[in-house]
Amino acid sequence: MRYDLIIRNGAIVDGTGAPACFGDVGIAQGRIAACGEVDGAAAREIDATGLIVAPGFIDPHTHYDAQICWDPLVSCSSWHGVTTVIMGNCGVGLAPCKPGEREIATWNLVHVEAIPHDVLARGITWDWETFPEYMSAAARRGLGINAGFLAPLSPFRHWVMGEEAMERAATPAETERIAGLLGEAFAAGAFGFSLTVMPQHLGYKAKPLACRMASDDELRSYARALGESGRGVIEIALTKQPSGLSDREYQLIDMLSESSGRPVTWLNLRDRDDAPTAWTETLERAEPLLRRGCAPQVAVRPLIVEFNLRNPFLFASMNSMKPAFGDKSAEAQTRHYSDAGFRRKFAEELGRRAVFHDLWERTQIKEARDTRLQSLQWKTIAQAARERGAEPLDLFFDLAIEDGLATDFMIPLLDTDEPRVAAKFSDPRTMIGISDGGAHVDMLCNAGYPTYLIGKYVRERRALGLEYAIKRITSEPAAFFGIADRGAIKPGMAADLAIFDLATIGCEERPEVRNDLPGGGRRLVTEARGVRYTLVNGEILFDGGVHSGATPGRVLRPGSAA
Repeated sequence: MRYDLIIRNGAIVDGTGAPACFGDVGIAQGRIAACGEVDGAAAREIDATGLIVAPGFIDPHTHYDAQICWDPLVSCSSWHGVTTVIMGNCGVGLAPCKPGEREIATWNLVHVEAIPHDVLARGITWDWETFPEYMSAAARRGLGINAGFLAPLSPFRHWVMGEEAMERAATPAETERIAGLLGEAFAAGAFGFSLTVMPQHLGYKAKPLACRMASDDELRSYARALGESGRGVIEIALTKQPSGLSDREYQLIDMLSESSGRPVTWLNLRDRDDAPTAWTETLERAEPLLRRGCAPQVAVRPLIVEFNLRNPFLFASMNSMKPAFGDKSAEAQTRHYSDAGFRRKFAEELGRRAVFHDLWERTQIKEARDTRLQSLQWKTIAQAARERGAEPLDLFFDLAIEDGLATDFMIPLLDTDEPRVAAKFSDPRTMIGISDGGAHVDMLCNAGYPTYLIGKYVRERRALGLEYAIKRITSEPAAFFGIADRGAIKPGMAADLAIFDLATIGCEERPEVRNDLPGGGRRLVTEARGVRYTLVNGEILFDGGVHSGATPGRVLRPGSAA
């Protein structure tokens, strides 16, 4: 047989958890045609001696909904061997969208996913209105890697209800129309739908994101619509306390799962220093949901957040901070932060949030623009306050105001204890995800978690075996979302592959700054090490980290490749 490409002499880790085996992989017409000893000729061969040949990695939680308009490579996920991303998470997205509501959709992304408005205004192409048209536009523009789409509930409510979607529940007639639109999205290939009930998820004019206003009766109707499609999943962001699961949140997952008959994945299960057993207790409590196929998402990388008070997303759930949102000018925010009454309320709320119990000891001053303040860089707020003889809370706001709200702060917030984190993402009841790729672009970058997982926890820490680690980020998410022809290396599967050097694979703990968004917008990125080749649908996308020029990605639909 003649192949398009043969990968020779690699250590094949097939994604099923089976032991690695040495051999070849033959590829023809975008699919794996043979594994093991492959006889025959090929238009090209890759010598994978000393390298691992794995299925391409699948990231189940990204927010590249806008970025695919200007970045067909879907960076930086694709740099790390990721060949499929799922977007449309957390109930926020760009379709369906009528021309008159584009500003609402844009500001929703600004507030919920912390993507600068100027970047979105310059970069979004708006070559769609309906959700099926949005998916078609993505395929038409071209993609470097594969994209699967969840239908985010907020824009569907906006389409039917207008701005009232942010204020009230839908009427029965409106619910029926929204459910019908969702049904059209499922028929077009959406992998399900997503929503959020998290209080910090504010949208246009600092109003609650529209899906937060949906009643239980509404949600039952939408879940039933998914169940009628016979496939797909529901994704929900809901934990008011990281790793917790309140009675109401449990009931919500239970209702969505029961009404749809489909799996539900929820955000998120984080490791907390102030409550180190919280995530294990939540897993035990959620056991009936887990038996039904539901799965909480967990992170691999520590949550190290960079932020400034121009974009105070970190404190979005605090009532005292609400006036700082709503498309406020820097001048209006400065007046708010200067107010003694605000600071008093902020301090009271801060004291009730266990996750912020040592905020001032952990928060560092990463970068000040005013040269007079740069001697404070890399000191904690507590240290700087002692030097200046000030209260930490007052210094925090005064310093930012003095620097025109441009001071960047950094805090290691969650998932910082490596042994506990390894236990969490090794637990088969969880699903590795929540990279948030494409979101919070100037605050964090966790899209490189596959190389981080393998480099740090497989090679360096030996916290889990290579075969199991690969299974966790390939065949497991593929099975959960119903991507039948991805996530494993065997004949007939799509030829999505990551070929890497186990001795060098990894990525940096701290991201680097680049100004490569539309209009020169700033984002944080993490480069990959050790990924030699990335193949998507049988074509080489990256060779030694260099883009081949190809855009072989596809818009995926449940079951089949396209």
